[in-house]
Amino acid sequence: MKKLGVSVVTALLGLTVQISFAGDYNTLVLDQIKQMPQGGRYSVSHFAKIRLQSSAHFESGKFFILPSAASPSFCSGATYLVFIRTIEALRARGELRLDYSTLERLIIRDQRDGEGIWGRWNANGPGTARLFHELQLGQNFDNFDQAKPGDFMKIFWSRQVGRNEHGHSTIFLGMENRADGQYVRYWSSNIPSGYGEKSVPRSKIAYAIFSRLQTPANLARINSAPYVDTYLASLLRTRSSILEANAKCGL
Repeated sequence: MKKLGVSVVTALLGLTVQISFAGDYNTLVLDQIKQMPQGGRYSVSHFAKIRLQSSAHFESGKFFILPSAASPSFCSGATYLVFIRTIEALRARGELRLDYSTLERLIIRDQRDGEGIWGRWNANGPGTARLFHELQLGQNFDNFDQAKPGDFMKIFWSRQVGRNEHGHSTIFLGMENRADGQYVRYWSSNIPSGYGEKSVPRSKIAYAIFSRLQTPANLARINSAPYVDTYLASLLRTRSSILEANAKCGL
């Protein structure tokens, strides 16, 4: 009985540590948002993609995130820059060590949907959540009541996933109660103004998947993962569903 009690206490302590770490990382994510520029404009043009690549400069084993407020940007690129900034902040604090091979795989090149880390993040469907599940970077969930500021959030404006989907890669900032109902507040690169916060009625969101960064050291698992995630790669030309997306993300 005593051993059982010790096991329960140990498990609870482990859970407490995990939750506190998740909170710390969420706070760190929010700190990185504060250092991002405001405005610019939203664009998914080739020029915007080139500017994104130059904004995440990798040199001597370190990322230098230097987005310009005057540059066009798009949603998944904006949230990915915050993600990389968070990883670099953890490395600078001595809380995370990643080998060169893993760091190199974080570089934004011209990866197609489903290829590498950036290609997964940028893919249609639940790109970020699929990456988190595949590498076990943290928990995915779809309950707004569990969401905390600093969670990565993929918004689906309709129930369509994959081809013909309408989605938005964001970082959750909280809920607001207004006279006309509940609103969801988030940060991203938004149409038309680019980098910044935005609030939308909760009723306009058909579905959302949240991803909470908890175990960033597991990024090293990308070295043994397939280069292409075939599910995400297929979503440019095929349709999926919320049910299938959830299954692919461990929900």
